[in-house]
Amino acid sequence: MAKQSWKPGTLIYPLPAVLVSVGATPEEYNLLTVAWTGTICTEPPMCYISVRKSRHSYDIIRRTGEFVINLTTEAMARATDWCGVKSGRDVNKWEATGLTPMACEHVSAPIIAEAPLSICCRVRQVVELGTHDMFIADVVGIEADDRYIDPATGKFHLDKASPIVYSHGEYYTLGKLIGHFGWSVRKKTTKKRK
Repeated sequence: MAKQSWKPGTLIYPLPAVLVSVGATPEEYNLLTVAWTGTICTEPPMCYISVRKSRHSYDIIRRTGEFVINLTTEAMARATDWCGVKSGRDVNKWEATGLTPMACEHVSAPIIAEAPLSICCRVRQVVELGTHDMFIADVVGIEADDRYIDPATGKFHLDKASPIVYSHGEYYTLGKLIGHFGWSVRKKTTKKRK
């Protein structure tokens, strides 16, 4: 098997394609498409987003210290892409995409009504890197859409929302389920003979 050696780069794919909502008042509410995001810690719950200083939302996040990571779906794919190539300095992204801002119980930034899951964050630290600064944040609350919660078990079914991911310039829906955490080591059960 042959391999090629490439120069250093950022090729960890796929990544979640999320819409980050920001702003303390409706007049400054904005949306920002982010793929540089992820989990940092379970207890306390923490995550991050990395944002270019030149982005319109960057200064809003620095000033308010809050943002919401909204997971996206196949139905939201066009809006997700559009918000990544347009600037909130020039256009109202909420009006242009038809997405609906909703008040959040946990932070001043709005959640996206159409998002299946919204992760409400308060900035703990800003790490200045290079092209991007990393906003390390405490998760202060989650807003989950009732449509994806099983009323009998309370289980959240994100798969039913058709989430999307970003992979090296392209968007994809997630594929079929191939196993659950720990399935590779779970003991097989055998049926008892009668």
